Amino acid sequence: MVDSMAEMLGRDLECESLLDCFHGLNDLDRRVFRLLVEADEPLTVDELAEAIDRERTTAYRSLQRLQQAGIVEKDQRSFESGSYYHVFSPAAPDEIADEMQRLLNDWYAMMGQLIAEFREKYDEVETDGERAAPPDLE
Repeated sequence: MVDSMAEMLGRDLECESLLDCFHGLNDLDRRVFRLLVEADEPLTVDELAEAIDRERTTAYRSLQRLQQAGIVEKDQRSFESGSYYHVFSPAAPDEIADEMQRLLNDWYAMMGQLIAEFREKYDEVETDGERAAPPDLE
């Protein structure tokens, strides 16, 4: 169930909590992201899978969620033989922050529109000197 706005505002948020709020990260996604941030260099899926003690496919699914959220980037590296592999690293902090700001601005605009619709729909209208019954809440 989604927490109410009042409950969310009453909590002490941290950076990881902020990412949760914007991107709905689960515990594994947060662990993978933290590992990438703390790593000295980009990591492969196999390195991440070993670090989180999970199957390669589980690590890859987490990386895909983080990529879709725009907070992890994938880069292709080549072997001398011509084959390649992928490594993963966190997106630049400014890019992540800018995207969260954009999402917040979009959300704020949408909430403003919904509040305006609420005012219009439930505005007190006097009919024959009496307050009209509010419309059904749907």
